[in-house]
Amino acid sequence: KKACERLSSTVRFWQFAQWCFARQYEDVRKKAHEAGIEIVGDLPIFVSPQSADVWAHPELFLLDDFGNPTVVSGVPPDYFSPTGQLWGNPLYNWPAHAKENYAWWTARLKRAADLYDIVRIDHFRGFDAYWSVPARARTALHGHWEKGPGRLPFERILKERPSLRFIAEDLGVITPSVRALRRDLGFPGMRVLQFAFSGQTDNPHLPGNVPENAAYYPGTHDNNTILGWYEALDARAKQSVDAVLVGPDPIHLRALRAVWSSRARYAVALVQDVLGLPGSARMNRPGEATGSWGWRLKKGMLTDQAARKLAELTSQYERNG
Repeated sequence: KKACERLSSTVRFWQFAQWCFARQYEDVRKKAHEAGIEIVGDLPIFVSPQSADVWAHPELFLLDDFGNPTVVSGVPPDYFSPTGQLWGNPLYNWPAHAKENYAWWTARLKRAADLYDIVRIDHFRGFDAYWSVPARARTALHGHWEKGPGRLPFERILKERPSLRFIAEDLGVITPSVRALRRDLGFPGMRVLQFAFSGQTDNPHLPGNVPENAAYYPGTHDNNTILGWYEALDARAKQSVDAVLVGPDPIHLRALRAVWSSRARYAVALVQDVLGLPGSARMNRPGEATGSWGWRLKKGMLTDQAARKLAELTSQYERNG
């Protein structure tokens, strides 16, 4: 009570700021819909330890008596990081969620559905099994897998809003049980063109192997830009890429064409790749604490030439709705 009184002006200011943002966002979404544009929004599986969710519902998280996480989220070593990624989010007390019939998760998904036309579930594989790391660990190396809740958090929202569309971010360490869960729910998975060049003809990220029920990306926010990625390849690797992405166009346009011409339901590209920007425009470097999320799209960077080329590809491959 004393804290509320002492911080009342700050609390009211941020309540007002959130109200302003909500009003402005609704205006943006309305304008987007009028222009035939739908919004895809990310919903991370985990929340911040300092979030209102943890503060209001500590019983739904694995916390000690002082409200600090006892175990935290992360992923084991993978393509992006040899020591894994230590995210530090508190892990869920899934039995407590089950006891309340996943009411908190249903409310969270409903709110996402109010904000977005399509909801991308970040780290979808955590619903099948998640990497649990001791809270005091310095890296994610010494974590272990814990069984997740499966489809249960989604059942109520799918019954109440059957038209709600999802994309499952199913990259990383993906097992047959993760694939089975995604198929059971009917969610499109993700494919990334930059992962296609392993030398194996059955690589699931190759354009010809991408299924219809998928969202296909040249690269995600965790990848280098297409130009930065291509420039970093050695001569032999470039030859392998050029054998698949044929044509005289610059590499970013060849990549866009490969993705746009695929069978995937959704074709998604970072604006950096639409513009053909170098690696200095990379958005995120997984596993690195600094140097990420600093790139900004500035006024004047969107050119008529890039817009025309994107429109041509979109029309040619009938991805304009």
